[in-house]
Amino acid sequence: MELNDFVSQNAPDESQARFELESSKLLDIDVDGTVLTKAGAMVAYEGNLTFTGKSSAEGGLTGFIKDQVSSEGTPVMEVEGDGHVYIADQGKKVQILSLDESEALSVNGNDVLAFESSVDYEIGTIGSIGGASAAGLTNVFLSGPGMIAVTTHGDPLVLEPPVKTDPDATVAWSSDLSPSIDTDRSLSDSIGQSSGETYQMSFDGESGFVVVQPFEETAQRA
Repeated sequence: MELNDFVSQNAPDESQARFELESSKLLDIDVDGTVLTKAGAMVAYEGNLTFTGKSSAEGGLTGFIKDQVSSEGTPVMEVEGDGHVYIADQGKKVQILSLDESEALSVNGNDVLAFESSVDYEIGTIGSIGGASAAGLTNVFLSGPGMIAVTTHGDPLVLEPPVKTDPDATVAWSSDLSPSIDTDRSLSDSIGQSSGETYQMSFDGESGFVVVQPFEETAQRA
């Protein structure tokens, strides 16, 4: 490939979209005001932008995990100004979703990449997973209106309840579902107590959906 062709073919696309994929693994955010991104996800930026690290969530959209939920928290960046910021997370695929005012999604804390300042959030924990953490699995409840970006290892699979999923492969679920943590004794007997697959997230109901990925990522736990 000629050098000029390489440069032109890989230059950023120009559009009016606030959140735009430059590739399946790289998100371009057109910043005009304030957005929140996962800390450490910035790979480049253009324009007049400032970055403020946020490690706790004491009021407003300043972070994900409150101190009482996790002593370390999930640090995020508040990106403010006018320009473009390009973000990615360890080669994971980026999924852009638009939430209406009446829509909400619960996302594994590891998999939240970015969201607009108009999006509200709450912190939750789901049960105790194998006794490894008394607080359990940490999730972020995002409610619209606004754009959000979540990440997945590979292409996601969307399932309808009732369904049981591996916590380390579970990315998100609709707001009308409230999962619990179950122990499958048959799996425990067949694959050993040390396997994470002994524990599943159980989703019951007649509506809603669950998003899983073809990869077992260490789940973020409080």
